[in-house]
Amino acid sequence: MSDVNDWNARIIEEFRANAGRVGGQFEGAPMLLLHTTGAKTGAERVNPMMYLDLDGHRYVFASKAGADTHPDWYLNLVANPEVSVEVGADTYRATATPVTGADRDRIYAEQARRYPGFAEYEAKTTRVIPVVELEAIEA
Repeated sequence: MSDVNDWNARIIEEFRANAGRVGGQFEGAPMLLLHTTGAKTGAERVNPMMYLDLDGHRYVFASKAGADTHPDWYLNLVANPEVSVEVGADTYRATATPVTGADRDRIYAEQARRYPGFAEYEAKTTRVIPVVELEAIEA
């Protein structure tokens, strides 16, 4: 697991040093840092991920690169839906809500159209990859 943590730490450092821009496989992709509260530990967790802004809403995808289990961050936000989001140089609080049914399918299909890796993730797993809306909480 430490390899994933080291990889995430490098992405987070690059993200923060470059006002939300990262290179490598994510160059040019819309990236954010999602802060969740650990479901078991209560500790803050930070995960870099791609997002989709669509029709005035912001979404993230619990793809875990097509693994057969949900990523830990998804389980954390189901248990504790109040999150913080870093986008560019801005940070805001949000409520994370899973999207289901036809809405989920439409949003995921749009992400897969824009970024074909998401179609590959879906093809690799039998689980339905969760789509989560991040709705800003007014200050």
